[in-house]
Amino acid sequence: MAAARSRREFLADVGRGTLIASVGSALAADLGLAASSVLAADAPPALSFGALDPLVALMQETPLDKLLPALVGKLKGGTDLRELVAAAAFANARTFGGEDYVGFHTMMALAPAYHMAKDLPAESAPLPVLKVLYRNSNRISQVGGRKNETLHPVEPSEGVATGAKGAEALRDAVRAKDMDRAEKIFAALAGHGPDEAFNDVLYAVHDHTEVHRVVLPYRAWDLMDLIGREHAHALLRQSVRYCVKAEGWNNTYTEYDQPRTLLPKMLEQHHLLGREPGTKVGDDKWVEDLAKTIFSSPPEQAAGAAAAALEEGFAPSCVGEAISLAANQLVLRDHGRPAEAEVAGKPMGSVHGDSIGVHACDSANAWRNMARAANARNAYACLILGAYQVALDRIQRGGDFLNWQPLPLPQHVAQVRSTDPTSLLQDLDEAIRGNLQAHAAAVVQRYGDLGHEPRKAFDLMLKYAVTEDGSLHAEKFYRTTCEEFAASRTAFRGRQLVALARVTASEYGRPAPGVAEAKELLKA
Repeated sequence: MAAARSRREFLADVGRGTLIASVGSALAADLGLAASSVLAADAPPALSFGALDPLVALMQETPLDKLLPALVGKLKGGTDLRELVAAAAFANARTFGGEDYVGFHTMMALAPAYHMAKDLPAESAPLPVLKVLYRNSNRISQVGGRKNETLHPVEPSEGVATGAKGAEALRDAVRAKDMDRAEKIFAALAGHGPDEAFNDVLYAVHDHTEVHRVVLPYRAWDLMDLIGREHAHALLRQSVRYCVKAEGWNNTYTEYDQPRTLLPKMLEQHHLLGREPGTKVGDDKWVEDLAKTIFSSPPEQAAGAAAAALEEGFAPSCVGEAISLAANQLVLRDHGRPAEAEVAGKPMGSVHGDSIGVHACDSANAWRNMARAANARNAYACLILGAYQVALDRIQRGGDFLNWQPLPLPQHVAQVRSTDPTSLLQDLDEAIRGNLQAHAAAVVQRYGDLGHEPRKAFDLMLKYAVTEDGSLHAEKFYRTTCEEFAASRTAFRGRQLVALARVTASEYGRPAPGVAEAKELLKA
């Protein structure tokens, strides 16, 4: 809840208004005197984030040409990178509330950018975060800044049940497209703690398998580990609002509506309600076979295969790994963007940005991670829907994925003659810079087959995940690959690195705004 304004704050605003009137709004902005504060009495109450409020306001109010110098100045003055990420997350939530395309993509990039920073040398560590913060503030400015904030304090409903009944009430309000009721119910549910809030919002998320509906709550949850679980309500509200808005869209694919009937049927048919997940571990062949079944089956059969494995007592981690492997095939087999869908930044044959493979891998990663964090019922639901979504992604975009062969093809690998790791990494760098997706995939395949250090290949591609725009997906997909590589067994993890090489080669040549300026300021 926003704190009430004191008499001193009111008088300060009056004085600030007098000064702005005398010096002009442009100079006042340069002096850090936000005109929006003068109009605060006429505006809805603002969400407060306590001691971080000045930094949050800086993200929302600083002119773009002054933003990066201001942020680097904060870093040099002792502000921690984590604080910048937290302030950006709050500025993003307060401004967009999960309702702006660039806005929610930027929110989903914040935690990945922070994780990327930890893998960089100290002098260049802030770069990925500054890149995303620049995008964040740029979009905030484009939509009108603080005067057009979406999230405001909300009063919780009274008498909302806890547990499944409360989660179902939230889901019903979402289905009814009743934003006010959904917000108030969720405010009441969030009062019971972050874990409960997360599990409650998943009931609404599970109604559809559209990629942003799926990834948004996971990346919000991931952010909470960085900035504090006490902010669960503010961050997960974005998913509630996204789900309500999504209910009003005319979905092109009727299959998107099937989870509403499919999920309850699967949970009941496979006797998954009221039981804890099993611990049985499948061997490599078992995981590979389940991945092939999920990839090649119609969506409902893929969901059934995952549910049957869970019913047999196989550990969610094994089922999740199979889902991830199936999604990975969509990157490796994709023939790329067709000519009729070519747009600026996404040429024919490209696989970065909102490609079927990148979206499928990000979704599978989100389902897998949410299953780890959720209660038993929701863990089952996430994995069943994760399998369903991979199969749906394969069929809904068209193409002959079942017969297309995954990269690299044998002839591509045969063309890679070097065995020395340094030479191979140089070859990879040249392939990326030449947008040679198949050759980049072949080099990484060869590099991995020879048993060379994967961290060095990650580091090479990390620098491009930092510099390139990736059509809003560079940070997120890089992080997805890192997480899936770490969570995969040795027999399969190389495929994740090959997929990253292909996507990196696809996105190269489209540098992200703000990166060059940030490098200069950091002397990186």
